[in-house]
Amino acid sequence: MKYIQKRIWSIIAMATVMIAACGCGYKVTYNLSGGSIPPEAKTFSVAYFPNNAPMVAPTLSNVLTEALRDKFSRQTRLEQVEEGGDFAFEGEITNYTSTTSSVSSGDYALQNRLTITVKVNFQNAVDQTLSFNNKTFSSYADYDAAQLLVDVQDQLIEEIVDALVNDIYMSAAGNW
Repeated sequence: MKYIQKRIWSIIAMATVMIAACGCGYKVTYNLSGGSIPPEAKTFSVAYFPNNAPMVAPTLSNVLTEALRDKFSRQTRLEQVEEGGDFAFEGEITNYTSTTSSVSSGDYALQNRLTITVKVNFQNAVDQTLSFNNKTFSSYADYDAAQLLVDVQDQLIEEIVDALVNDIYMSAAGNW
């Protein structure tokens, strides 16, 4: 019985020390997605990303803009506002190209690569030193050369946009 009481008091003492230690120093909110958001930041905004690439996919602008909004809504405590958020994003799609990525010994294309590039401006109203302008993010996905791009582009766009949004998120919230 005495052993159990001693054990309980030792657990309570450790918990008290841990709680006291957590109260010291500068606070930054961390989440499981790898990002860190200062507690002073309350809002975020994402302006529409126009597609200014020479080759245009009709849905790409909407998909990218909504995916970035969704990422910050789901993975942070920040509230979305129309414009002027503490974390504010704007930019444009600058490249959307399909090129051959793999060729057979007979000079036939085996794989093609869809590449999407975006230019992003990020304003951090809480800490301007973490803001960036005209930062380029690029990602790609390969597909079988026997397939037409129009037949696989929706799936590829989803995959590529997911990678781009993760990179943008980590650059802004993870301070890369």
